[in-house]
Amino acid sequence: MNQSKPLIFISNDDGVDAPGLRHLIECVSYMGEVIAVAPSAPRSGQSSAITVDAPLRITPCPGFDGAKVYSVSGTPVDCVKLGLHALVNRKPDIMLSGVNHGSNSGNSVIYSGTMGAAMEACMVGIPAIGFSLLHHSIEADFSQTTPYIINFTKKVLENGLPDQVCLNVNIPAKCVPKGFKIVKAARGYWTEEYAEYADPSGKPFYWLTGRFVNTEPDNPDTDEYWLQREYVSVVPVRPDQTDSDAISRISDLLCR
Repeated sequence: MNQSKPLIFISNDDGVDAPGLRHLIECVSYMGEVIAVAPSAPRSGQSSAITVDAPLRITPCPGFDGAKVYSVSGTPVDCVKLGLHALVNRKPDIMLSGVNHGSNSGNSVIYSGTMGAAMEACMVGIPAIGFSLLHHSIEADFSQTTPYIINFTKKVLENGLPDQVCLNVNIPAKCVPKGFKIVKAARGYWTEEYAEYADPSGKPFYWLTGRFVNTEPDNPDTDEYWLQREYVSVVPVRPDQTDSDAISRISDLLCR
């Protein structure tokens, strides 16, 4: 590997063949040496899951724009862990995840394989950004994500990020974004609606559907508020979910 160029490590959760992954590589390939390690098939909703009961296999894939591309028969976090262990000989200067097909705003960050990969890199001290476009279609237009990918990647390469903080970037679709806002994740919940079907033998099975319910739609401090107004949202995220402010209150509750 060329030690004089920044090493850019890329992954995703939509799989190695996803258009969003290719777009992300194309946006940043000129900035340094790029290695992409992505799941061999779509693995959305995997959060920080790891494979513990099956072997993992690395398969070289056709590269482009100077990037080396590999697939892994596992989860997004498997891709980061195994890629760092077996495919690079130095610590990456930055890790990018995405571009995800669909939103990771609000509490979706908890379920997101895109952000699971970014947080895995963050935990081992690599500045990391997850990018998502609010459009699920394989035909989605990623062109409006380009300036934000380039800008944020350059800034983080130059300046780094606070220790144990990564960025969750969501970009509205079918518009030219009006700018970006650095905010917090909106509070809300998923309705968790399961559609019931029957297989050919008549046995029922269920398919997860549902929608995100924003419980603070008028709060201008949140990502959902600004995404609805055609702004890019940037949410700083910590993998450490400890609520330090609550320790004394929990101590009073449990120890008295």
